[in-house]
Amino acid sequence: MHTMTRLLAICFSIMTLLGCNETIENAKVKQHGFIYCGLGSPSTFNPQLSHGGLIVDTIGPQIFDRLLEFDPLLHVPRPSLVRRWSVSKEGTTFRFTLRPDIEFQTTSWFAPTRTLNAEDVAFSFQRLIDPAHPFHQVSGGYYPWFTGINFFNLVKSVTATSEMDVEFQLYHPDITFLSTLATGFSVIHSAEYAQQLLTNNTPEQIDSFPVGTGAFYLDEYQPDDLIRLKKHAKYWRGEPKMDQVIFDISARGTGSLAKLLRNECDVLSSPAASQIPALTQADNIQLHIQTAMNLSYLAVNHTNPALADLRVRKAINFAINRENILHTVYYKTGVEAKTVLPPTSWAYNKESIQIEFNQRRAKQLLDDAGYQNGISLSLWVPSTSKPYNPSPRKTAELIQSDLAKVGIEIQLVTAETYARSDPNHTKAIDLFLTGWVANTGDPDSFLRPILSCDAKQAALNSAMWCNPEFDNLLNLAREANNMRHRKNIYIEAQKLLNDIMPIVPIAHSAQYQANDHSLQGFTISPFGANSFYQVSRIE
Repeated sequence: MHTMTRLLAICFSIMTLLGCNETIENAKVKQHGFIYCGLGSPSTFNPQLSHGGLIVDTIGPQIFDRLLEFDPLLHVPRPSLVRRWSVSKEGTTFRFTLRPDIEFQTTSWFAPTRTLNAEDVAFSFQRLIDPAHPFHQVSGGYYPWFTGINFFNLVKSVTATSEMDVEFQLYHPDITFLSTLATGFSVIHSAEYAQQLLTNNTPEQIDSFPVGTGAFYLDEYQPDDLIRLKKHAKYWRGEPKMDQVIFDISARGTGSLAKLLRNECDVLSSPAASQIPALTQADNIQLHIQTAMNLSYLAVNHTNPALADLRVRKAINFAINRENILHTVYYKTGVEAKTVLPPTSWAYNKESIQIEFNQRRAKQLLDDAGYQNGISLSLWVPSTSKPYNPSPRKTAELIQSDLAKVGIEIQLVTAETYARSDPNHTKAIDLFLTGWVANTGDPDSFLRPILSCDAKQAALNSAMWCNPEFDNLLNLAREANNMRHRKNIYIEAQKLLNDIMPIVPIAHSAQYQANDHSLQGFTISPFGANSFYQVSRIE
């Protein structure tokens, strides 16, 4: 058969799966790059505007750097863009000295004329804390994670004291502040680029056409199709080993697992637990597992009068068979959540006894609350796999079945258009099957963003719950220097949560990543935010 005829025949035979052009494109990418599957479409390219997930954990760390990063073994902050730092005796002044000669990325929309300096750091954080800053209201002026941790009432000012030195002044001591600067949210932007956008009257482009100092820069974005990053050749840690990374964010054709097994993509993010057997049996796949700092839980909407009754909340807790969920959904790759913090946390309360499966007790609590004839509630469910829940839909169906046995009828709502920042949607739903991935190993990064009064204001707290006593415990722990004292405070906070039950903990999941065996150099962290600059192909 003629060569061209054979090529056309091959392309036609696989057209319904991927298309000939896409197959050829994939082959070109794999020569000097790799394809990453299993992600959705981002709503922004600025992690400061994000609730977390995709842009904070995966794409953002390629484009942006932070002042600090987490040590992959010890999980404590260490220098990244800074050479050193110091803290005043009072614990309210943090001074950082930047590394010299760190280059910003050159893109089709910006060419830097200088290297990183203290003005870039001051710009990146003053935008957050200063309502009068020219970029504060750009893209809506909503910084959910920073609002959830009360960052604006913590940081008083950020000042460039010299070309390479920057000073943070805090309103009060905060032992978690260095960890906050190491998260994937605390990225550094180019002040020079921002000024260019102001001059051109296009400030909103800073969040959709990003510029950072990371190992890769944004080259192409096709919504619901792909994101193409290309290497930043002047990256300060050394030239990345791969020329490009493509994130396949398309929903067409077969699933991400099939693409990985057919060699159409090289990496699969957060494979479902049910996919693990197929991945372990594949000769060409490496499977990485990491104990993760996460939680899957039911947020109980306290604006519903029935759910404001503690007896109803505890009935829901006792009615759920977590062991069955772990077996059916997590394939025994997770652990039952006894409290909000996972067992790997240094502040974990191992004495918790409030979480158990006892449907007789659940039914009695409902009867005591006056719901002998049952109650109807709505439950919002994500439609895609999450790092903390490999199959939300299946989990929701199991919970629906469990609750029905005690007289609670559940209507499942699977609207992916639900936004945490939309209070109207929040008030319309009774229960939320959701979760959280901590950005640091500190208990504060677990408790404050999803349960504090500030988190309620930021719409991260889906339970719409606010308890001043709980917030006071968090604030006391954040200002305490003695670790034993801090742990005791967090134990009390967990006891309060188990007594009041503002949310119903379900499970903690292990974190997986699968990649083609020809790739090496990936680092897996419980907190995400890992750069691909050391990833290479060995064959």
